[in-house]
Amino acid sequence: MKKEKKSHKPIKIRQRKISLTHSDAKPSEVTEDYWVYATRKVGKYPESTLRSGKWLVFVESENVDKVWAKIQKAVEEGKLGGSAKVATAKSNSLAGKSKVKVICVYTYDWADEKDVKRIREELRKLCIKNKIPYKTDEDTLSGKYKRTGYKKISKYYE
Repeated sequence: MKKEKKSHKPIKIRQRKISLTHSDAKPSEVTEDYWVYATRKVGKYPESTLRSGKWLVFVESENVDKVWAKIQKAVEEGKLGGSAKVATAKSNSLAGKSKVKVICVYTYDWADEKDVKRIREELRKLCIKNKIPYKTDEDTLSGKYKRTGYKKISKYYE
């Protein structure tokens, strides 16, 4: 029997509902939830597929509010994908260095290289010029994290 792939969509919907109360909060001030989300308010973007994924932007904790504000605005204005999320001040065992937070900028399908690279270019316009990894949601659902010993799990790194 063929193993059915899990969808990340139900998880994203549940987490987004939890974090709605924090949509205008600074991530560094949120301690009761792991993530704050931003969703597109302008224009349309394709629904996530089983090949959805995200650019991972790692930011020093003291800069997370400033960088998040730029990304949140770009997502809401329709310049990036359909959504993004940022790690908050709540302690998370999956987080690597405690002084670094992650911002996930989602795309609907990692196989749509044109869209994935378009979003990466928009992130460069927001001053995210250092190389960043792109990880599939399938790898996340499978528990593949660099911190837990997995290497070279990025689909893209630019």
